[in-house]
Amino acid sequence: MQMPLGSSCTQVFNSKTAELLSHHQVEIKQEFPREGWVEQDPKEILQSVYECIEKTCEKLGQLNIDISNIKAIGVSNQRETTVVWDKFTGEPLYNAVAAPVCPGPSVPVAVISSGSSVPAAGTSSVWLDLRTQSTVENLSKRIPGNNNFVKSKTGLPLSTYFSAVKLRWLLDNVRKVQKAVEENRALFGTIDSWLIWSLTGGVNGGVHCTDVTNASRTMLFNIHSLEWDKELCEFFGIPMEILPSVRSSSEIYGLMKAGALEGVPISGCLGDQSAALVGQMCFQDGQAKNTYGTGCFLLCNTGHKCVFSEHGLLTTVAYKLGRDKPAYYALEGSVAIAGAVIRWLRDNLGIIKTSEEIEKLAKEVGTSYGCYFVPAFSGLYAPYWEPSARGIICGLTQFTNKCHIAFAALEAVCFQTREILDAMNRDCGIPLSHLQVDGGMTSNKILMQLQADILYIPVVKPSMPETTALGAAMAAGAAEGVGVWSLEPEDLSAVTMERFEPQINAEESEIRYSTWKKAVMKSMGWVTTQSSESGDPSIFCSLPLGFFVVSSMVMLIGARYISGIP
Repeated sequence: MQMPLGSSCTQVFNSKTAELLSHHQVEIKQEFPREGWVEQDPKEILQSVYECIEKTCEKLGQLNIDISNIKAIGVSNQRETTVVWDKFTGEPLYNAVAAPVCPGPSVPVAVISSGSSVPAAGTSSVWLDLRTQSTVENLSKRIPGNNNFVKSKTGLPLSTYFSAVKLRWLLDNVRKVQKAVEENRALFGTIDSWLIWSLTGGVNGGVHCTDVTNASRTMLFNIHSLEWDKELCEFFGIPMEILPSVRSSSEIYGLMKAGALEGVPISGCLGDQSAALVGQMCFQDGQAKNTYGTGCFLLCNTGHKCVFSEHGLLTTVAYKLGRDKPAYYALEGSVAIAGAVIRWLRDNLGIIKTSEEIEKLAKEVGTSYGCYFVPAFSGLYAPYWEPSARGIICGLTQFTNKCHIAFAALEAVCFQTREILDAMNRDCGIPLSHLQVDGGMTSNKILMQLQADILYIPVVKPSMPETTALGAAMAAGAAEGVGVWSLEPEDLSAVTMERFEPQINAEESEIRYSTWKKAVMKSMGWVTTQSSESGDPSIFCSLPLGFFVVSSMVMLIGARYISGIP
């Protein structure tokens, strides 16, 4: 199952062809108890998963596909959302706080997803919750300037984005959580842990576990030893007994104990961005994918070694596809404002009514006519880390019209992506030969061609867009004891790709990129005093590479198919 944030979704794949056979999606209500707080009901998330499973199985029946052929279940989820529940009653103690081609019979694999980074455009995201800013500020004062042990052990900066500070906030502010911890009744987990525990029996023997990709986003996990770290837990004041066991991304965790898929093993678990990396089959060092949504997530496989960035990127566990298999690592970076700039043109300026119109407007002119759009709505993030910046549109002339601004907005997404990829190239020392892409915005052909031109490398888009769900399905089907999906290179299904080659010369590409950088410099220094608008700079600097934004500070909004903004 793969769950977009703001919804749950169940998708079923053919393990031989990677074909999506059926799916069903249910929207989940988001709650905003205070300004800057975003929550979801864990019980509603779980119920939506059961509903998705039942509806998907009904659809399979209508297609004359026997659900007894479903051999495995995988889980993919938004990685940092935090849940604490009572292991004796099964009740949440608070809302979730955001943060193969050989012939033969096909075997379907179901994928459950929850809280992924591609919510419906226009929705807020649970991982945008800002309540822990003061917690981060207080913790940061306790880290020696010459020994940032948090980052060296986790690959992550101290930030409101990750689970540890959300859990610390719950322990400090929610009496039910405090009491349950004191009485040894509490369990903690990200959404994958909550779902797997519940689906495998809950209070009746449910399996309390997570995988290495989700664990690596908590700030409590040592990415070198692949274990919970005692020093980190003591630093954040987190009792280790409430943490889930950490498993690989591909092994049998337990069996479904109820519903239409009762008895089917849950055997795959990956955080959403890692699942997309697997779904894109980026198994070699230096292969990278970019997911285009409201923001963008870029991951580059660095193989068996942790590469620590000098340019504001995160180091994270990419996947571990089996108990006895090695862990692979990735550099991760994000673009704060991608599809969100399209929504801004629609909702704030009113120059388009639907997202599809942006491609039409851009196509009419085929150029920005020297107009550049820097969407630094809440400052500049990696690689600049400049909170004083604000969005600008520059290079305007009397000739400039809304079509040129639309084109400049699409170019801005591409320029920001190049800045992150340039940082990855410098950190990895492996220049990319091509970029694999997915996500809703990739349906915009003008955008994809612009990206190829600005990167000056080919952009490759799979015909099957559900790469996050596919990755979780592959991990589930490949697990020992399931074995219906081979991950050997010679067995992987050949996926049909659409390829966009650069259509301008390298010199023109560099001129446009250097002019963009000049525009970026012009955007800096607009906010010159500490105010409620700019926030505390120490908080700003603690953010991970751009997981961002909508109000004053912080993080990526995630997005669904931008081409389908209602």
